[in-house]
Amino acid sequence: MIMEWFSTLTLALGSAWTSGINLYATVSVLGLLQKFGAAKLPGGLDVLDNWWIIGIAAALYIIEFVADKVPYVDSVWDVVHTFIRVPAGAAVAYAATTGDGAAINVIATLLGGGLALSSHGTKAALRAGANLSPEPVSNWILSIVEDIVAFIGAFLAVFAPVLIAIVLIIFALFFAWFAPKIFRAIRRIFKAIKAIFAGESFKEVARKAG
Repeated sequence: MIMEWFSTLTLALGSAWTSGINLYATVSVLGLLQKFGAAKLPGGLDVLDNWWIIGIAAALYIIEFVADKVPYVDSVWDVVHTFIRVPAGAAVAYAATTGDGAAINVIATLLGGGLALSSHGTKAALRAGANLSPEPVSNWILSIVEDIVAFIGAFLAVFAPVLIAIVLIIFALFFAWFAPKIFRAIRRIFKAIKAIFAGESFKEVARKAG
């Protein structure tokens, strides 16, 4: 019973964390694992085995795969996805823990949203630094590494609860050390968001995001 509870919680938090890095990769992996019977997802996550959800997530992943490789476009993409990855991470954690009691459900949702925000902020900070480089190679490398981390993280969340728990602890320690740069990146993201709503140009939005 304790191990089942631990597995559900680590799946919820691990999936929320990878959602902050690449939401569409996470949803695609979870949906396909459920669809082909490789895993039985807890709570309300079983809805992800719908082919429409899998197909839309896969299509959006392909779009993100391309957008993520273009300097400054990736930062604008991150700005827009502040409104998508973070609440989606919280929603994934919430859905995974439905039926585990209101207290666990609320705690998992709050922690999931926090992990999604921190992983999204870390990604944005790293991308902002990469965009200062005049060559596109660093963007490609970061994008591919992020995708690999998201895919492996989603698999670990489902099949290796102890390992994903260790990964999350290591990330939390790294985040605590890297936090000042991440918070500066998050401030830039919100400046860029304000620029979008103010109708400023793509170039100006990208400058404020990067």
